[in-house]
Amino acid sequence: MRGPNKRMIRVNDELAREIANIIRMELKDPRVKSLTSVLRVETTQDLKYCKVFVSVLGTEDEKQSVMTGLKNAAGFIRHLLAENVNLRNTPELLFKLDDSVEYAIKMDKLIKQVSDNLDKTQKESNDYEQ
Repeated sequence: MRGPNKRMIRVNDELAREIANIIRMELKDPRVKSLTSVLRVETTQDLKYCKVFVSVLGTEDEKQSVMTGLKNAAGFIRHLLAENVNLRNTPELLFKLDDSVEYAIKMDKLIKQVSDNLDKTQKESNDYEQ
């Protein structure tokens, strides 16, 4: 299986930008908070389906609430997408939660914590030697 061609990459980028704008500007669902980001989209070659990977900062309950809101608004978002993006077929939107940003933040904190502990241990070791 081949990777996406240049046209599909452009289509995915345009869809991601437009979906992010719609969520931010047009969606009035109170479940979908401002801390919702569209990370990327993957569209099938025939433009029938589009997986929309979103990041939500918050508790597990807030994440589930946002995902429910997005799934319920998928038809509305698709309708606005059809108006704003010139494609022969407007794909069906499938929203997927992507925790990679949150995972990266967590790992960064752990690395910083280990580094701080290492620095502290080295300083104590140097103080002991003197």
